[in-house]
Amino acid sequence: MYTDYTKPLMLQGHQRAITQIKYNREGDLIFSSAKDSKPCVWYSLNGERLGTFNGHIGAVWCVDVDWTTTRLITGAGDMNTFLWDVETGTALGKIPCNSSVRTCNFSFSGNQASYSTDRAMNHPCELFVIDVRNIDASISSADPVLKLTMNEQQSKITSMLWGALDETVITGHENGSLRIWDLRAVKELNSVNDHTASITDMQMCSDGTMFVSSSKDCSAKLFDSDSLMCLKTFKTERPVNSACISPLFEHVALGGGQDAMEVTTTSTQAGKFDSRFFHLVYEEEFARVKGHFGPINSMAFHPDGKSFATGGEDGFVRLQVFDSSYYEHTFE
Repeated sequence: MYTDYTKPLMLQGHQRAITQIKYNREGDLIFSSAKDSKPCVWYSLNGERLGTFNGHIGAVWCVDVDWTTTRLITGAGDMNTFLWDVETGTALGKIPCNSSVRTCNFSFSGNQASYSTDRAMNHPCELFVIDVRNIDASISSADPVLKLTMNEQQSKITSMLWGALDETVITGHENGSLRIWDLRAVKELNSVNDHTASITDMQMCSDGTMFVSSSKDCSAKLFDSDSLMCLKTFKTERPVNSACISPLFEHVALGGGQDAMEVTTTSTQAGKFDSRFFHLVYEEEFARVKGHFGPINSMAFHPDGKSFATGGEDGFVRLQVFDSSYYEHTFE
């Protein structure tokens, strides 16, 4: 079924395609990164833009906010990772890298952060873990707490999550593999190859026991966070760029579309750019929400599960509140 829900908020402020969106823990703020080099922060209630974080000179690929909404981390194609003060928008530190920074995440404690760089210009793909408790200008030359280098077989990291108790990091790769790393023993604990194409996004459920991955192989999959055992598969007929798990119901939302260069050949009515909702257990699609004029590149549920946000190739962030029919829907 197609569902309209209530009128969405259109957040207009980016000049180019959205690459990632993240809510803070309380859900009152939403952070967005885009190919226009200026990450933004918005009020999720009314879509008002609070400000931008100015410093990058290339496409910003990733963004994350810590548990207390005091620090922001961004990584970009200008080969820099920035750490920001959320309240003032000032850059606390800048870490130069050897190639584009593709992923970045704070650990659950907020004491550490991780970021990964692309394989480019004879530099391998690398994963870095840094201490972010006391950030100042010296972080640009400080040694990371840990550095892991990916070999040819492991391929480029395209998505990343922290595991439980800040002891592990889960990485998704260009070849479709998922790997879990023990940060203390500095070794790979496990890897699986359930996806057959590049992993585009990974997001945890609210209690951290499971995560959902999206892939260009036209599917999203639910995994156990500890064992990497594949629990469920949600299939579509197009590449999936992002997927997230509802904190309120047993629902999974998927967003995607074709590659950007094919977008001009598809009309919005063709239904390629909808947000699609699946039941977590039954793996059945039960709703679609239209909106974007191009592929959805990132999506996230509000922490209370009553609304969701999407960021698209069209440069818009859309905030959509569910209406009463969403809560009344039951599976036969």
